[in-house]
Amino acid sequence: MATIAVLGTMDTKGEEHGFLAELIRRRGHETLIINVGSLGESSITAAVGPKEIALAAGVDFALLQAKRDRGESVAVMSQGAPVVVSRLQQEGKIQGIISLGGGGGTAISTAAMRALPLGFPKVMVSTLASGNTSQYVGVKDIVMMPSVVDVAGLNRISRQIISRAAGAICGMVEAELPASTDKPVIVASQFGNTTACLDHCRKALEKQGYEVMVFAAVGMGGRTMESLVESGMVSGVLDVTTTEWADELVGGVLTAGPNRLEAAALAGTPAVVAPGCLDMVNFGPRETVPAKFANRLFYQHNPQVTLMRTTEKECQELGKIIAAKLNASKGPVSFLIPLQGISVISAPGQVFHDPKADEALFRTIKSALRKDIPVIEIDANINSPQFADACVSELLRNMAKKRSKI
Repeated sequence: MATIAVLGTMDTKGEEHGFLAELIRRRGHETLIINVGSLGESSITAAVGPKEIALAAGVDFALLQAKRDRGESVAVMSQGAPVVVSRLQQEGKIQGIISLGGGGGTAISTAAMRALPLGFPKVMVSTLASGNTSQYVGVKDIVMMPSVVDVAGLNRISRQIISRAAGAICGMVEAELPASTDKPVIVASQFGNTTACLDHCRKALEKQGYEVMVFAAVGMGGRTMESLVESGMVSGVLDVTTTEWADELVGGVLTAGPNRLEAAALAGTPAVVAPGCLDMVNFGPRETVPAKFANRLFYQHNPQVTLMRTTEKECQELGKIIAAKLNASKGPVSFLIPLQGISVISAPGQVFHDPKADEALFRTIKSALRKDIPVIEIDANINSPQFADACVSELLRNMAKKRSKI
């Protein structure tokens, strides 16, 4: 039997959360009601109320209530709820969390969920779950479930959705987890255009006794990988696919933000970095590409993804940025260059083959990097076994170098 936190604005959505809690209890689990509704009276009894949430945020609840400012109330609850649920989780008092909400409730509840560790069951039933949920999910494993109708009373649709959500969170806490391994962890970045390289690297590193976690370099993947490196549980970083920086610089849709490539450098984690897919900027369907790029070279990867070739000037800027990030490295790092193409479609004879742009990228990185950071040029495509083997060999060497200094 598990205890599942049912968190929500019980002053406006108490009936719905009460129905949810009862469904969970029927499945044999306990519930811990957390009320983050600060503008009215709760319609159900809560174990943790908004006064305690406000206190955790360092705010006087009486003053907050007196103001009756919805925006400020949401902000305060969003600050205090993560503190409270994190403490409950660390004390072993909850084994899962679920919430129902509209805009304000989703903001508060997902802020709380993001404070919980990966693997901890989290379900958010939201009116906002059918759109872009990146700001709510962040780098955590929050399951966002569309409410379909607004969370405003119980009806034939909302009862079905809430019942399924209750089943989902109960199933998550009941699931038997596979035994964890004590293998050291290596994280790696991958894109469709570097999959062959990473498949080869992963298999080779697994034979060496490592657990390899591969992240899709689609913005959120890069941020999640960086977050994992910051946690201190990573032994090595194989950052072959740094394409998210092209989107950050040029204005594509898969940016990982300006801090990409910083985690391993600042933590001193051994790393190998390559310019994988810096030949491309990502957009959605062709009609969504900004008009200012009308005369650029494009490749339609699929109906939903349009790739744009980076220019010689953009590649120079990318070279400066990547060198600056790596120059901050406190641990062993190497930069590997595949001379015959940094993606499948930039190889000789392919649509994005542009030797001048590639040379501008390579030249800039080599000239701007610290002299003690090795630059290794491989006369092969990034997806060749030759390049992949070089990446594996260099990463193993860097990790051995780090161990020898401990």
